[in-house]
Amino acid sequence: MLQSIHIATLIIIVANVLISMKALNDFSFFEKYKFNIAAIRRGEQIRMFSSAFLHADFVHLFFNMITLYFFADVVIDTLGVPRFLIIYVISLIVGNLLSFYFHKDEYHYSAVGASGAVMGVIYAAILIHPEGELLLFYALRIPAWMFGLGYLLFSIYGMKARLGNIGHDAHFGGAVAGYLLTLLFYPSVFDDKLIYVILLAVPIVILLVMYRTGKIY
Repeated sequence: MLQSIHIATLIIIVANVLISMKALNDFSFFEKYKFNIAAIRRGEQIRMFSSAFLHADFVHLFFNMITLYFFADVVIDTLGVPRFLIIYVISLIVGNLLSFYFHKDEYHYSAVGASGAVMGVIYAAILIHPEGELLLFYALRIPAWMFGLGYLLFSIYGMKARLGNIGHDAHFGGAVAGYLLTLLFYPSVFDDKLIYVILLAVPIVILLVMYRTGKIY
């Protein structure tokens, strides 16, 4: 059964759909606003934001938007619309900043998609309800905290192995932003869900250690 959709979520989804459709039918528009290291280093910082409203294809767009649809209301209902929007936008920016940092010398590197922003919303929702269950592949039920922990660990592996044509670093950056902002906006999690706060911090510590020891990038 489909759930109702908040107007704030609907506006974000409509913006993504309209801009992505424009880009998919206009190659010059796509090239002008996608995330690209060389262009950003030339001063086109708008790409750090605009790229999150472009998608590689309709499947990419669909999965990002359906995921946002299922998780956004958890965040809105608990934190309110302004804080939800802050989490979305800051996660978007932090995801792209982390991607830029790790790929800054790869002038050819390009990326598109709202995944960093969506991951921020997902991790906010997971911190709010860590014991909730997620249904994977329409068959396997797992606790939300376990999904969050596993996904961040997989993102680290993906970053290290350069796995597939996926912006694992943007996903990781967005998730971390969502995690930290939720701790700021919803500090009662330290009292009620401290064990999950600690568990979800483990991949962040692992990435920092790997980076400092030169084991990633």
